[in-house]
Amino acid sequence: MGYFKRIILIVLDSVGIGELPDANLFGDKGSDTLGHICEVTGVELPNMGRLGLGNIRPLKSVPPVETPIGFYGKMAEKSAGKDTTTGHWEIAGVWLNKPFPTYPDGFPEEIISIFEKRIGTKVLGNKAASGTEIIKELGERHIETGYPIVYTSADSVFQIAAHEDIIPLERLYEMCRIAREIMMGDHAVGRIIARPFTGTPGNFVRTEHRRDFSLEPPEETVLDRIVAKGLEVYAVGKIEDIFAHRGITRSNHTGNNRDGIAATINYMNELKTGLIFTNLVDFDTQFGHRNNAKGYADALKEFDDAILEIISKMNSNDLLMITADHGCDPTTTSTDHSREYVPLLVYTPSNQNGASLGIRDTFSDIAQTIAENFDLEAFEHGKSFLGDVRGL
Repeated sequence: MGYFKRIILIVLDSVGIGELPDANLFGDKGSDTLGHICEVTGVELPNMGRLGLGNIRPLKSVPPVETPIGFYGKMAEKSAGKDTTTGHWEIAGVWLNKPFPTYPDGFPEEIISIFEKRIGTKVLGNKAASGTEIIKELGERHIETGYPIVYTSADSVFQIAAHEDIIPLERLYEMCRIAREIMMGDHAVGRIIARPFTGTPGNFVRTEHRRDFSLEPPEETVLDRIVAKGLEVYAVGKIEDIFAHRGITRSNHTGNNRDGIAATINYMNELKTGLIFTNLVDFDTQFGHRNNAKGYADALKEFDDAILEIISKMNSNDLLMITADHGCDPTTTSTDHSREYVPLLVYTPSNQNGASLGIRDTFSDIAQTIAENFDLEAFEHGKSFLGDVRGL
């Protein structure tokens, strides 16, 4: 069934490759996550380079290679947004014509009052803020009162921060489920996010027990169609949350890149036929939002080193796709996501005569390619590049 029995799809969260033509409409003119990191840090990424990363466009520390072993290009986002959910849904075949709502001035009083009534306690915060800064500001007060900290960001998110010793994880997750029920209709934010932390005043640290409670995609995704066909979808990292646990047969909710890479490799040892869908989150959460270009570069190098092991586990029936969901340029003054092209690297041991896949009109070209490969119903959007990779 299908040309490739297994597809390994890895999303490098926020690794954009230059501003989209409409970036100015999102306040992102000049953003270039990968380009600027290469300029500022000089990070060398030889394995992604061999796949064709430096052939997509000039990168200061990743030169083009004469004979790339992978297929390479970049993709534009068609959906209205620059957030994780929108990007991943488009990768999976669903376009959003209207952006998710955002709350730069905090949530309306009617929303907060309903939430407080449902959880039986007051809340702190209710404003747009950096997650690390707001726990510095309100963490001690939270410990004194037991009130959860509610905040948002430039993204469409309702976030709840709580110390694990004050509000146990399961209670925090229950609060998130309540918020998810409330934040629907006109207030249907993309994600409700649990943001647990530990430590003492002045030394608070966020933990890896973050959980996202996403909206369900409004249409069928490629994950739904794979599972309906009787095949497997193994999810790594926050993929299960982004898709509201739909269209997934197994999941490993890893909390960092290193564990996500290991889980992907483990799944490659187990999966017979279907899709492994991985999100590597550290680029975004640990480095992009914190404007840490050096840390971002180190994380890219760590992934680049791991590619050798990933490729060593592949056979002629495997297809590897590496991409991103948006940008988050750590060299700009902004700490928010950026509206950028995303890289597309595709590799199979059965055809190492790499070539350009050009500039793709939509992230959904990935969904269309997966659909064609597994003989699924085609999507309304997107153009498959399966033939290019097979050399047809």
